[in-house]
Amino acid sequence: MDGDATAAFTLGRGPDACLLLHGFTGSPWEVRPLGEALAARGMRVVAPRLPGHGTTPEALLDVDHHDWQDAAEDALTALCREGHRRVFVAGLSMGALLALRLAAHHPDRVRGLALVAPAVRFRGPRMALVRQLVRTPLLQWTTPWVDKGGTDISDLQVLSQAPVLPAFPVARLRDLCTLQDLAVADAPRVRCPVLVATAEQDHVVDPEGGRWLVRRLTAAPAVRLVNYREGFHIIPRDVAGPRLATEVGDFLERWRGPTEAPEDTRDDFRGAAGWEAQGAPPP
Repeated sequence: MDGDATAAFTLGRGPDACLLLHGFTGSPWEVRPLGEALAARGMRVVAPRLPGHGTTPEALLDVDHHDWQDAAEDALTALCREGHRRVFVAGLSMGALLALRLAAHHPDRVRGLALVAPAVRFRGPRMALVRQLVRTPLLQWTTPWVDKGGTDISDLQVLSQAPVLPAFPVARLRDLCTLQDLAVADAPRVRCPVLVATAEQDHVVDPEGGRWLVRRLTAAPAVRLVNYREGFHIIPRDVAGPRLATEVGDFLERWRGPTEAPEDTRDDFRGAAGWEAQGAPPP
């Protein structure tokens, strides 16, 4: 992979900051358009490259979900030490799971969350079966590597430029599944406002998982849910990317002021009819 394209980045300056976390087998390249948009609004934006990502398939052999969570924790700590007025966290896919856990465990540090295509539930029966198999050594013995071959973007021009890891160790799927379970368990502990964005045509994660996750955010002061009919999993880089950037920027803007919650919470998803229904948990 092109190390320059997948490198960590820091953009902008201002009194508030946002930590951006990319997805499983991805890189900061996935979230850079969102970072650029937030920096243009006067925020400092930091997007680390998670351990083992963005270089070679072999680099993922010696890391696990603890390393990814620790890297996210370290990045959040570094931002907070810079003395920013407010610190927000946004994540894509697996990065959304890491972001959620940061907010749950550091309510004094995270002012708000943006969870983009959160990887709560895989899409399709094949991945549901994989989720069951990775909990045993069987899959790792029979299929130690998974050929990736591409990424889930509908815009063909952007897709042609995407840095793609050609393969990854199947053992890392176990770590992704573990993060799913941990994030779901942590969701009721989140006490900051949350925006959840899903893509109806996502081929990687089920958008219903995002809606199910929203119902678990019972302690959050406000929850906004947006769904895009166009584009696939990598929303920040796809056709809905500009709309996502506006949604996230506007949402965070509401919470960059005083500590008190804004009076206007009419877009809180939990005010919609039927939000109380629990739905089915991730398979």
